[in-house]
Amino acid sequence: MQRIIRGGLVILAAGLGITSLGACGFQPLYGKQSAQKEVAVNDQLKNVFVANIPSRFGQEIRLALQKEMAGDGPERPEGYVLRVSATASLESVDVHEDNTSGRTRGVGWADWRLYRVGDMDNVLARGYARTMDGYNMYIEQYFAQTLNNETLYKRIGENLAHEITMQVAVWFKAHQALGQEKSIRPGRDPYLDRLPGIQRTDMQNLGVDGFPSSMTGRSSNSITTSTGEDSRHLQEEEDNGL
Repeated sequence: MQRIIRGGLVILAAGLGITSLGACGFQPLYGKQSAQKEVAVNDQLKNVFVANIPSRFGQEIRLALQKEMAGDGPERPEGYVLRVSATASLESVDVHEDNTSGRTRGVGWADWRLYRVGDMDNVLARGYARTMDGYNMYIEQYFAQTLNNETLYKRIGENLAHEITMQVAVWFKAHQALGQEKSIRPGRDPYLDRLPGIQRTDMQNLGVDGFPSSMTGRSSNSITTSTGEDSRHLQEEEDNGL
């Protein structure tokens, strides 16, 4: 008898907890209350057309966005247009005494803008997403290393797509977005140990922590969607003023 009463009290407490959440204004992002007349968020996401994103990395992000926004049914992208630009870079961490690295860390960031179909001059909402991933190095296994690079970029793209989808869903639900990124990006620093005869500029980019890339073991490998092609030699582009 006591067990039955105890179970009933637990169910009653759970019901009161759910009721109190609704009373304080909590609502599930993809949910819809019976009194609401607006279209559910997941139906609005299906109405978003993801514009083409250049490069292989960009296409992986676009496919992930289409999958995230389609949800459990086919999308009908006739109301909105989503434009995304993204970049991912690699950093060598866990640097050993022989100058080899034990782990590669990938950092990805993306900026997005939402427009209404037929009105590409007015931005409805905008925001940005950031993510970080990595893998352990296999220096003597070249093909495994190549595969790790590809899967890392894919995971970064999927994580960025998930974060962008959540932000767009929040905008549909509450009409609030992050807006333009407000963080201050570091500038450039002179090369102090540049070898003579090397065709490079006397400046190098600083990382987000303010340290030069050559000081922390960061590699120059990166992928960007802004130029329409993958950039495996970022330093060469920087030297050309791109």
